[in-house]
Amino acid sequence: MLTFSTHARRITLGLLLALGTVAPALAQVPLNPAAPAAPADTTHKFENPLGVSAPVRRPFFQKKLVKALIVPTILIGYGAYTFNGGGFYTNQDAQRDVHRLFPSSQTRVADYLIFAPYLELGAVALAGVQSRNDRINVLLVIAKSEAIMLASTFAVKAFSHEERPDGSDNLSFPSGHTAQAFLAASIVHTELRDKSQGYGIGAYTIATSVGVLRMVVNKHWQSDVVAGAGFGILSAHLAYLTHRNRWGRKPIGRDISLAPTYFGNAPGLVLTWRPR
Repeated sequence: MLTFSTHARRITLGLLLALGTVAPALAQVPLNPAAPAAPADTTHKFENPLGVSAPVRRPFFQKKLVKALIVPTILIGYGAYTFNGGGFYTNQDAQRDVHRLFPSSQTRVADYLIFAPYLELGAVALAGVQSRNDRINVLLVIAKSEAIMLASTFAVKAFSHEERPDGSDNLSFPSGHTAQAFLAASIVHTELRDKSQGYGIGAYTIATSVGVLRMVVNKHWQSDVVAGAGFGILSAHLAYLTHRNRWGRKPIGRDISLAPTYFGNAPGLVLTWRPR
């Protein structure tokens, strides 16, 4: 009896070991051996190998070009709307109201104020305030802006053939003085807005004064100065949008500054040159 029980336990233990060996192998066998395994999809494996998510498309009104065109388009559009005495507030109405506030004058202050924003930009640079871009890139943008502004305003002047309020010629629309002033103001605002909005406000105030003065001296109508402001801002925006030099580059070669000083009782200037 004892021998049979021992023999039975041995048989039972052997069966358990056999089941433990066979069971994992049976688990790996597919339930339906006739169905082939689905091949891996390699059709799109090279389309996004790093797994970077696709960029989110901005609405059209948030694109750089659209944002750059909004203000100039409104200004030029209003100038065209009031051109040659049109609109709900005509050039004659505006001229009458301007002369109610300011008497007629022959001052030439506007001839010098058009470059005042550039003087502001230069003074700020000499004071050590870092602009958005290095000096070489700023000069390139200014040169490109001036070329765009001069070409566009003189072309429109020749095409529109509008007579000035004082009757001196037929090159009234748009105002080149106002375009020049607002071009410079727009560059000052773009270069220094990260430092302080006050720089841009001061530059645009000077540019607005130029436009008013051109009406005071009877050289331009309201349509001329408003459209001129639009052409100036547009020229600066187009220059920045088409500029491809690397932004934020440090000054090349040397750093130059200029400061007033006194040698005894005589005033003078000190030129500082620091090689890099």
